[in-house]
Amino acid sequence: MIDPQLLRDAPDLLKKSQLARGDSAEAVDVAQAADIARRAAIAAFEDLRAEQNAFGKTVAKAPKEEKKELVAQAQALAGRVKEASAASTVADEQFDAAIRAIANPIIDGVPAGGEENFVTLRTHGTPVSFDFEPQDHADLGEKLGAIDIKRGTKVSGSRFYFLRGIGARLELGLMNMALDHALREDFVPLITPTLVRPEVMAGTGFLGAHADEIYYLPADDLYLTGTSEVALAGYHADEILDVSEGPIRYAGWSTCYRREAGAAGKDNRGILRVHQFNKLEMFSYIHPDQAEAEHEKLVGFQEAMLQACELSYRVIDVAAGDLGSSAARKFDIEAWVPTQGTYRELTSTSNCTTFQARRLDTRYRTESGKTAPVATLNGTLATTRWIVAILETHQQADGSVVVPEALRPYLGGLEVMEPVA
Repeated sequence: MIDPQLLRDAPDLLKKSQLARGDSAEAVDVAQAADIARRAAIAAFEDLRAEQNAFGKTVAKAPKEEKKELVAQAQALAGRVKEASAASTVADEQFDAAIRAIANPIIDGVPAGGEENFVTLRTHGTPVSFDFEPQDHADLGEKLGAIDIKRGTKVSGSRFYFLRGIGARLELGLMNMALDHALREDFVPLITPTLVRPEVMAGTGFLGAHADEIYYLPADDLYLTGTSEVALAGYHADEILDVSEGPIRYAGWSTCYRREAGAAGKDNRGILRVHQFNKLEMFSYIHPDQAEAEHEKLVGFQEAMLQACELSYRVIDVAAGDLGSSAARKFDIEAWVPTQGTYRELTSTSNCTTFQARRLDTRYRTESGKTAPVATLNGTLATTRWIVAILETHQQADGSVVVPEALRPYLGGLEVMEPVA
């Protein structure tokens, strides 16, 4: 949720951000009107309540013969106070709904437009080329005995799979390598719940335009999370944190679930776009003034991991229309996938400024002693999708795959993954 003071002081800035995202600028006008109505309703209620309190003292001091009439007036006034209180509650609810319709204002420099309007910030490495016909990760995974899509589909339906043998070991090795990296950077590891309450899911901003991608269990009124970011954001809800010494960092390891609604026919082959996967997610709580510097650090941690996996990649500044409502800026890192001849997203890292913390009431204490919302940031450090780029990039003509050197200690020293009979 945005800062209501920003709505009052800089509505044009919010409209500019909404337009850059491709969202409605009129939402700002609606929220402004709702804010005015809410404040008027609160003032009316408080005035009537003050009148009621004063009148109550008059009744208490009045002579006995006057009290009957005064009590009747007091009862009528009490009815008006009750009505004003109800009107104030309704106005507050309407304002809350209106302000929640406004996305987090983007940070200066974020490119305007949709998914295709990203800006490439830098590239690393040279996309691999082969002197043989490369296989895609699905074929490689099957021949290595690493990925079993056929049985995944049999058991659970489309976009499900089994990782088996070296595939299971590869994912665990990758996740453990990422965890070791996170520990070196003072992240506290958490294995998070994957079912969360509606107020936590809403607090992170995931119940907006992409709510149809989230699994919901109506009998329990719980949501399955598509990223441990959700549970990590809710971890300190309704708390006051001490961020005076720097960021509070967590690394959340969890299984993630996404319905991939609307993605029919896109990336059907293999495990690039699936309903269930594992992920290690970085999450930072930090003083708002330090959020942009922390964002750059999270990207640096991701790049270190991708370089350790010996992958070619590019870092992009995601366009405003592709940010999602919570992020004020997002950097994606896309690795080269040889058989697709293009870069595909492996990591995202988002600066959500105070948007999520304001919804979840996560604060820090300012120098004046008052409280204010912290900033929150998140970013992927490893996930199942990385297997796609690792298998395709490091394949050899005989169908074997060279294990990146940094990953070998996590696979018992294995240097080459060999096809199975």
